[in-house]
Amino acid sequence: MLDDVKKDAAQRMQKCVVTFKDQLKKLRTGRAHTSLIEHIKVDYYGSELPLNQVANIATEDARTLTVTPWEKAMVPIIEKAIYKSDLGLTPNSAGQLIRIGMPALTEERRRDITKVVRAEAENARVSVRNVRREVIHAIKELLKEKLIAQDEERRAEDDVQKLTDKYVAEIDHASGDKEKELMQV
Repeated sequence: MLDDVKKDAAQRMQKCVVTFKDQLKKLRTGRAHTSLIEHIKVDYYGSELPLNQVANIATEDARTLTVTPWEKAMVPIIEKAIYKSDLGLTPNSAGQLIRIGMPALTEERRRDITKVVRAEAENARVSVRNVRREVIHAIKELLKEKLIAQDEERRAEDDVQKLTDKYVAEIDHASGDKEKELMQV
């Protein structure tokens, strides 16, 4: 019973970390990478689909992304979606190929993005702590219903705290790496 509760806690905390890392991928650094634009929604015959489901996205060089739509009619629609995104990117089409040049980041913009990284990291830490709180509450309920003993409750709470510390450390490590990457010129 307690093992199931701990396993559930570990899975939920891992999801928090994975979500945080996905958020970091969407933040722009000085380098071009496909995960920067693949989440952009494109109108595809009346339904909103991510860009990576209607086109092939690749990196041409360190500062250029290329988007090759699977249908020629999608070129202007994809360009419009990239313009509308809040990434500040300008697509240039050449026939059926769309090139997106990544402008160099200014020092001020790098600092702004670093603040966003820190805020996202704090949100992820809060999510992990919320999972901890819910799991400890569930453990206390098991104790109230006399399904576990007090020493089992204490051990389980210690294990949940260790899990929390592990995943918070993982979040801190990922945000630190992203900040270093951002501040490289």
